[in-house]
Amino acid sequence: MTSVITRSNTLDWLMQVTYTTLRLFQKNGLQNQAAATAFYFLLSTTPLLLLLSYALQGLAHLAETFAPATMLLAALYDQLHLDVLTSMGFIPQRARLGAGGVGLLTLLLSSRGLVGAIQGAFRVIFPDEIKRRFVTRWALPLIIIPVAFLLMGLAAVAQVALNFFSSVEIIGSGQAWLLKGLNFAFSLLIAWTLIFIAYWQMPRPRPPARSAALVAALSAASMFFLFATFGYFFNLQKYKSLYGALGGVVFILIGAYFACLLFLIWAQFLFALTKADVSALEKLFVGNIRSPENKVEAYVFSRSNRLLDKYGQTFKAGETLIHEGEYTKTSFLLFAGRVGIYKEGADQRKKLGTLQEGELFGEMAYLLNEPRTATVIAETDVTALVLSPELLEELMRYSAPLSRHIIDTLCQRLERMNEALKAKTS
Repeated sequence: MTSVITRSNTLDWLMQVTYTTLRLFQKNGLQNQAAATAFYFLLSTTPLLLLLSYALQGLAHLAETFAPATMLLAALYDQLHLDVLTSMGFIPQRARLGAGGVGLLTLLLSSRGLVGAIQGAFRVIFPDEIKRRFVTRWALPLIIIPVAFLLMGLAAVAQVALNFFSSVEIIGSGQAWLLKGLNFAFSLLIAWTLIFIAYWQMPRPRPPARSAALVAALSAASMFFLFATFGYFFNLQKYKSLYGALGGVVFILIGAYFACLLFLIWAQFLFALTKADVSALEKLFVGNIRSPENKVEAYVFSRSNRLLDKYGQTFKAGETLIHEGEYTKTSFLLFAGRVGIYKEGADQRKKLGTLQEGELFGEMAYLLNEPRTATVIAETDVTALVLSPELLEELMRYSAPLSRHIIDTLCQRLERMNEALKAKTS
């Protein structure tokens, strides 16, 4: 029975995270962010390929006297499809030194634009008021992109070497499959490392490293699936016949757009992953489930079992939830039952009011940073969600409707308490 409940709660959590991801994805306009990132990626790649032509020319000269260089050059052309890039015009047949200098300068400037586009998208995905320092914002991108491209270059060289040795006839078929497996694992590791660093380091409110690592693995796997199936849905020859010389550019730009879109979708998923409880509690607070405007949202957030298992606490009738004068900061959402609010007097305890299901109480001690101003006692058997100050703060920062709801509740409660005090003194 416990395993069934656990699976049900896990399914609820997954649906809520997925729904929150899709809702925020649409709200934040990540399609436009992905398009801007893909554009700067293309600007960064073009001069990089120009610089790559210098390396190929140097390797070609070395291959005239060094046999392993010949094998590496042939493997590079075969595995990286450099002949296709050359025919498309991305890699010039002959590159001059002046063009290489311009390519390096363009690479540095476009790298700044690429990182700036990713940072802009992350500011939307991971909202925070803290701004990066000027030096970090302008100087760091000039380092990040060259280092990232260097790592990808090392991965490509390792991939070429492993694929080449797995294809030669002097090794057995079992060893060849092992080398191919190592090749794929190494490429996946490099991709995961780059994505993990971006997910963990670039957001100002840094997500947990474990969550960032898990989502980076999912993102890297989806990237590999995209690249493996991209050619089946988009044909290069069709784009070349339609756009002429620009066909190759359009083809690569479309692939970069989908890759950036996947990258940002998983980043949004990472944010939703850390906000699953906050989003579910928001719906429970503001009453969207009781008066649903969106049927899909109502279904996704209709079950409260997961929240009750995580934050729920039961109290017997007559049990005290809050003592007046104590310095605790915990807040309570009354899920089921009824509680009474009392003021401790010199001679007797005065009742100030009653709270019903769905009401929040205990938050004034945290918001006003003062001791408890009243005693709260369960009048019936009570089930309440116990919220830490950090969780309440996160809820208020995440949800404007919830903040308004809390303010309205405080105003109504103060009004009732004032009326009760006037009635007692009259």
